[in-house]
Amino acid sequence: MTCSYMCSHEVEEMCPVAKGARHDPAPIPEEGKWVKSKEIKDISGLTHGVGACAPQQGTCKLTLNVKEGVIREALVETIGCSGMTHSAAMAAEVLPGKTILEALNTDLVCDAINVAMRELFLQIVYGRTQSAFSDDGLPVGAGLEDLGKGLRSQVGTMYSTEPKGVRYLEMAEGYVLAEGLDENGEVIGYKTVHLGKMMEAIKKGVDPKEAFEKNVATKGRFEDAVKVIDPRKE
Repeated sequence: MTCSYMCSHEVEEMCPVAKGARHDPAPIPEEGKWVKSKEIKDISGLTHGVGACAPQQGTCKLTLNVKEGVIREALVETIGCSGMTHSAAMAAEVLPGKTILEALNTDLVCDAINVAMRELFLQIVYGRTQSAFSDDGLPVGAGLEDLGKGLRSQVGTMYSTEPKGVRYLEMAEGYVLAEGLDENGEVIGYKTVHLGKMMEAIKKGVDPKEAFEKNVATKGRFEDAVKVIDPRKE
């Protein structure tokens, strides 16, 4: 038997031995099914991956919705340097329509986005997806559910020093306007404005002051505070 592709002389001289064991790939959970993946088109799922850049100055959370090996939806969320946000804009434009193998080998410019893509690829091909046990997976558009109303990333930004204590700057509920302190000077609540909802209202013609006031909310025991501070100035 002659090799159908390039082989060394030593291999060409060997006699053929029949292959007995035919051990298929282990099935992985995909969109409510168990799939023995052998090709890129066998891979489907929605999942998330995170990565940091080489100097650890920024990070990316990448969400991809893959259908039959092709990326149909991409959500790129970054925090860090300004260059990373511009790289995210490019990545969000080029990723949809690529196979996951193409995407893995595409230079997404920012280290953090490239690392997120690598980690996410591993999760997808091993079946560790959010949609692993969801019949038929999740529809294109499901990635937006991570953002909530107003379509803004949920960000937590806290700053603290030993002599002056903690400052809440941004919560899942929005931009922090004020911290409420009790008689011991401890934080017992905070006031936020939901910037996404506020901007949506303004775009629809609502007066900016009214839009602001309608999207202010408090959490915890803010109303019981004996002192209220602006976390950015006080």
